[in-house]
Amino acid sequence: MNPETGGVCEAVRLLAEGLTETGFYNEIVSVDDKIYHPGSAVKQHALGPKKGPWYYSKQLLPWLLQNLTRFDMVIVHGLWLYHGYAVNKAIKQLDRNAEGILPRFMVMPHGMLDPYFQRAKGRRLKALRNVAYWALIEKNVINNADELLFTCETELLLAREPFKPYYPKRETVVGLGVQPPPAYTQAMTDAFLKKAPDLQQRSYWLFLSRINEKKGCDLMLQAYKSLAERVAATGDTSRFPQLVIAGPGVETAYGEQLENMVKQSAVLNDRVHFPGMLSGDAKWGAFYGCEAFVLPSHQENFGIAVVEALACSKPVLISDQVNIWREINKAAAAIVGPDTVDGTFNTLKKWYNLSAENKQHMSNAAIECFEQAFSTKANIERFSEVLLNNHSLSINKNKLIDQYAFIS
Repeated sequence: MNPETGGVCEAVRLLAEGLTETGFYNEIVSVDDKIYHPGSAVKQHALGPKKGPWYYSKQLLPWLLQNLTRFDMVIVHGLWLYHGYAVNKAIKQLDRNAEGILPRFMVMPHGMLDPYFQRAKGRRLKALRNVAYWALIEKNVINNADELLFTCETELLLAREPFKPYYPKRETVVGLGVQPPPAYTQAMTDAFLKKAPDLQQRSYWLFLSRINEKKGCDLMLQAYKSLAERVAATGDTSRFPQLVIAGPGVETAYGEQLENMVKQSAVLNDRVHFPGMLSGDAKWGAFYGCEAFVLPSHQENFGIAVVEALACSKPVLISDQVNIWREINKAAAAIVGPDTVDGTFNTLKKWYNLSAENKQHMSNAAIECFEQAFSTKANIERFSEVLLNNHSLSINKNKLIDQYAFIS
């Protein structure tokens, strides 16, 4: 449940807490070595420390065998790691031993069946490993589950492509939701500007996510540089925004590569800022203060940061590989393009050239899109309906097994 590992852990936390508020009982089990959200109303079990790239925990299977029959449902979040294998094995063993009434077994892949992971050039060895792992383990987890749960229709359709045999008993789109942000305060701006003091009185575009090749950060920098050069050639740079690249990963080889690109470019050097990972007031200050949110990702199953931007009334400039782009584009809250340098350049250029009036219309559309499609309230209503109507669950029992780290 470490928040630095990506959006899945945050999705699990919000889902569990939202279901708790509506009357469901939840527990979260992970292979962390500590509890990351000690103030949560949801009971948590940290059964780590995890070992090796499989995230093996010797405590997990015994805990499952002892506790699974207490629940009406077990939901495995994420794939390709030990936790899914352990849940599947535990259910089979409990079934053989006729030990109590078994919970319904659900899997929420969170985009981890996306064909991108098998096709990306830099993942060829991992793709071969996944083929072998599918044949030995993961196909059993998927095909033995009572139901697969997806965040959007695009994810469901893409999941059918990369692996065979793929025979899920049932597929359901349940969506995903994000809590409304706290109301804006000046303290948020102050906290953000402490992280990025050079942005005083300056407009900026915001990238806030893991600094990772999959997120298209290099495309964004190249596109931003080209647009900055074009604007500079006109002699009018007064309204051209700065670019903030915030998130964990600056210290990685890829992050250092991006920083070097900036340092070596006269155009980028005084326009691009790396404030690091932002949280709390600093994070919300960055969202509320930006002109627009940018994410030219090569693959994004949902994109919690995208939805958080919408919740702050910020239009999003995203690639068509962010699986929820159709919903946002339909709501007129996004400018969408291919996950290429040219596609990202055209996306940034379209936003830059919009009139102030049209930008305000998109800002208004952003908050409406969030409230209708991506708020926690809307998502919990959909998820609760799946739990109650489709599975005849009692209102007081539900179990979430979380795996927060995923292959990216």
